[in-house]
Amino acid sequence: MSETRTGTSAPTVLRMILGRRLQDRRLAAGASLEDAATALRVKTLTIRRLEKAEVALKPLYVEKLLQTYGAPRSEIEEFVDLAEQANRPGWWHSYRDAVPSWFTAYVSLETGAKTLRTYEPQYVSGLLQTPDYARAVLSGGLPHGSDEEIARRVALRLHRQSLLEGEDAPTLWVVMEEAVLHREVGGPKVMREQIERLLEVSALPHISVDIVPFAAGAHVGACAPFTYFRFEEPELPDIVYSELLSAAVYLDQRPDVVAHLEAHSRMALLTSSEDSKRLLQRMYKEYS
Repeated sequence: MSETRTGTSAPTVLRMILGRRLQDRRLAAGASLEDAATALRVKTLTIRRLEKAEVALKPLYVEKLLQTYGAPRSEIEEFVDLAEQANRPGWWHSYRDAVPSWFTAYVSLETGAKTLRTYEPQYVSGLLQTPDYARAVLSGGLPHGSDEEIARRVALRLHRQSLLEGEDAPTLWVVMEEAVLHREVGGPKVMREQIERLLEVSALPHISVDIVPFAAGAHVGACAPFTYFRFEEPELPDIVYSELLSAAVYLDQRPDVVAHLEAHSRMALLTSSEDSKRLLQRMYKEYS
């Protein structure tokens, strides 16, 4: 799949899992897309969209499909209950006024992932930004945005960072270009506080921050920023997100995912934790 999200209904991770399970149940029952469509009196496209989590899972549809596939009543009731949960708005729904429609899927994936690997050529990863740095970045990216709109987006960004706290926090591995540290966002004071934040989080066991130095020259990852997601649930494939100016692409085809994962690994080999820490410390002093 290679898709630009522009709609208003972004799939939650639970909905994606249930969509995969519906597909697996259909295949195990030997039912075709046409069989499923006939049972619901809909087009086969609707069944495809249900299985790909592109539309909400209507409990009545779910119940009828599982009956068609010969599922036991206990499984049907459990599945319907999960479908109702999957259709409930995520916490980010309260920020819908501040989130582009194509980004809500990202927040859902980020919230449900167990491993995140990101590449950032321009700015510090949003999950590691300080409030002042985030405000400066968003203000620069939204030159016509109101103070209220900027404040809402900053609030969302800071809320997202809470997933890095607690015992169940995912593993985050950030690779950034040295240029990120030289791009003076918000002024010296803001940059100093931001670099201090990077030094603090890089000492945590579940967070790695690697800085690719200028001396590395040309390399495989000199491209658009991207994020790689891996999940604990076996139904979910690894997914890569790449952001454009006014949209985003979500990739789950194996060749695309592997290419980005390999690029991330190769870039990480261009530096080390010790070298990255020394570079951060040097830049911190330069902004003092």
